[in-house]
Amino acid sequence: MPRTATVSRKTAETDIVLSIDLDGTGKADIQTGLGFFDHMLTLLAGHSLIDLSVRCTGDLHVDGHHTVEDVGRALGTAVKDCLGDRRGIRRYGHAIIPMDESLATVAVDLGGRTSMVFAVDFPVPTIGMFDAQLVEVFWESVAATLGANFHAILHHGRNGHHIAEAVFKAAARAIRMAVEVDPRQRGVPSTRFGAARAPSPDVRFGILPPLTRC
Repeated sequence: MPRTATVSRKTAETDIVLSIDLDGTGKADIQTGLGFFDHMLTLLAGHSLIDLSVRCTGDLHVDGHHTVEDVGRALGTAVKDCLGDRRGIRRYGHAIIPMDESLATVAVDLGGRTSMVFAVDFPVPTIGMFDAQLVEVFWESVAATLGANFHAILHHGRNGHHIAEAVFKAAARAIRMAVEVDPRQRGVPSTRFGAARAPSPDVRFGILPPLTRC
C-alpha cells in the first residue's frame, strides 16, 4: 500500500497544501515564500528520500513565524497519516551529520509520544533574512503533530547556515531510518503489546494515553 498523504491547512495566517510520499526518491517542489526555508525543506526531502511538495501562502508581511510553524504542523500530520498505526516500522532513527565546521546529532522516536529537546545555539540571530529561532519552531511543530520524540544536539559549529543545514540533514536521515519498514517487525514496534503478538488494527500509537510506557 502506498504511504502517501496530502494535507490542506488554511487559517487566517497561512494557506498550505502539502503532499508527501514516504517511499519516494527525494523529489522536492517547494514554494513557501522564504528562500532559506525552501532550501532546508529541499535538503530534508533529498536526504530522507521522502518526496515533498509544499505550497504555502503566509503572512510574510508580519514575519516568517506562522509560515514555518504551520508548514511544520502540516508535515507532521502528513507523516502521521502515512504511518497509520505504525505497524512494521523501525520507529527509532538517529544520525550524526557534519556540515563543514558544524556537527549535529538528531535522534527520533516515532512511538506516538511528543517530547522535544533542542540543544542547538545559533551564533547569529538571522541566516540571511531568515530568523534562526524558526529552525527550532519548525521541528517542534513537526514533533507535536507527528507524535514524536525529537532530540537535536549541536556538538560544535560557527556558521549559522551550516548549523541549520547540519540539523536538517541529520533530522532527514533520522526520519528516513525511523519510517523504514522492518521486515522482522510483525506489528507495532512496542514491548507493551508483547513480543509474540501484534495488537489489533484499531490500536493506534497516536492516541495512546500520555503516561503509557512503550
